[in-house]
Amino acid sequence: MIPKIQMHPRHWQLFLIGWSLLGLLAGGGAVAASGEQPRPAPVALPRNILLFVADDLGLQLGCYGDQQAVTPHIDAFAQSGTRFTHAFCNTASCSPSRATILTGQHSHTHGMYGLAHNEHHFRLREGVSTLPALLRETGYYTGVVGKFHVEPAEVVRFNMINPVTGGNNDPVGLTNGFKKVMSNAAGKPFLAYVCTTDPHRPFANQREYDQVIPRKFDPVKLMVPRFLPDRQETRADLAEYYAAISRMDAAFGMIVDALTAAGHAEDTLILFLSDNGMPWPGAKTTLYDAGTHLPLIIRQPGHKLPGGTNNALVSWVDLLPTILEYAQVADLGRKLPPNLAGRSFFKILEESAPVGWDEWYGSHTFHEVTMYYPMRGMRTRQYKYIRNLAHQLPFPTAQDLYGSPTWQAALREEKSLYGERGLGEFLQRPAEELYDLQSDPHEARNLAGEPGQAPRLREMRQKVHAWQTATGDPWLIKDQHE
Repeated sequence: MIPKIQMHPRHWQLFLIGWSLLGLLAGGGAVAASGEQPRPAPVALPRNILLFVADDLGLQLGCYGDQQAVTPHIDAFAQSGTRFTHAFCNTASCSPSRATILTGQHSHTHGMYGLAHNEHHFRLREGVSTLPALLRETGYYTGVVGKFHVEPAEVVRFNMINPVTGGNNDPVGLTNGFKKVMSNAAGKPFLAYVCTTDPHRPFANQREYDQVIPRKFDPVKLMVPRFLPDRQETRADLAEYYAAISRMDAAFGMIVDALTAAGHAEDTLILFLSDNGMPWPGAKTTLYDAGTHLPLIIRQPGHKLPGGTNNALVSWVDLLPTILEYAQVADLGRKLPPNLAGRSFFKILEESAPVGWDEWYGSHTFHEVTMYYPMRGMRTRQYKYIRNLAHQLPFPTAQDLYGSPTWQAALREEKSLYGERGLGEFLQRPAEELYDLQSDPHEARNLAGEPGQAPRLREMRQKVHAWQTATGDPWLIKDQHE
C-alpha cells in the first residue's frame, strides 16, 4: 500500500505551478516515445526539524519503564518513532551539554566548559561551527524557543531567539513560540529548537498554566532511585520533580499537535531528548549514568518501524551530523565541519541492534565557575571508567542541588549514606573509578584497585588518553606534569 502523504496547502500550490510549467515545456501534453503520458517528477517535501530538549530529565518517562511517571504524550510519540535505549549526553551540565548538541563537539573542544549566564560567563570559542549556522547557509530558517543558555549568540546564529514571556516552562507560551518559527519560515524549511526549563529546579509547581491540569504525586507511593537516600525529604523532592515532568509532557504534546495542525507531520524530523540527568547530587554534574543516560526518541518522515527500539550506544556529539545528513547539507554542496567528534546514526535509525556502536566518551570540567572538577571517562556496554583529574579536591555541589531538601537532609545526618555510598566517599573521590555496570548498575563499588581488573583499567585509561589526544583536550598537560 502506498502511504498517504498529507501536504500543506502552500506545497500543493507550488506543485501545481511546477506541473503547469512542465506541461508547457513538454509541448502542451505531448505523448512520450513509449506512448505513455509523461509522469511528473516527485515532489521534494521540505526537510523540517523539531528538536525538543527537556531540562534535567533522566529516564523518568513511562516509555522508559518508569511506572510512576505520567507522560502520555511522550509515550504516544515513542510508539510512532524509535526509542534509543543507550543514549547519553557527553557532559551532564546545562550549557556545556547544549553547546555539544549544537556543535557536535565535546566541551573541551568547543570551549564552553560551564554555565553561560551571570558571573559564570562561559562562551563558545570563536569560529566554532553550529547547527543553526550550517543550516542557515543552505536555506533553513532557524529559531530557538524557550531556554537558550549558549553564548555568544552571534556564533550560534539563530534567525530568531524567542524566550517565553510567561516563563520557559509555560506549555502555551512554548507552543506559541514554536508556531512563530513555522510562520516566520515562510515556505523555507525550518529548524525549531524548543527548550523547556522543566523539570529543572526550582520546580515551579505552584504556578497556574493555561490548558494544563496540575498533577499531584503522593510522596509515600514513590519509588526512590537507589543512588539517592530514601528519606521523607527525598520523596517530597521527587513528588515535585514528577509534577514538573508531567507539565513538560503536556508542552511536548501541544507542540506536536501544532506541528500536525500546520500540515508538517509528514515532512518533519522530530527529536525528543534532555540535556542532562536528574537535578540531584550523584546525577547532574557527574559522569555517572544517573546524570548521563538519557531519553532519545526520534521520528523521521515515512517512519517504517513505529514503536521500535534501537540499542546503539549514541551520544549528543552524534546529533549534529545525524541532523545534517537528514537535511542533506553535504548533498547541497556545504562541507561538514572537519572536527566533529561524533558520527551520523541516520542510516541505522530504524535498526534495533546496529553493529559498531558500543563506546561512549564523556568529559566534565565546570558547572558554575567555582565548581572546578575535571573528569574524563568512557563507557562500554558493561564497564564505566572515570578519571578524576583533580581528585585531591572535594567534589563540588551545584547551588540548585546544594539547596535541595534531599541534600540538606543528608548533610544534617552524621555518618550518613548517600544512596549506596558513604557521604565522605561521595565527596572525596579517588583518582580512577571503574564499575561493572551489569553487576553494579548504580556504580557504587569501585573496582579500580582490584588486581584482577588491572588489564581492563589500563586498556580503558589508554583509550581515554587517545580520545583526549584526538579531540585536543587541554587537560592532557596534566599527564606531562603528574
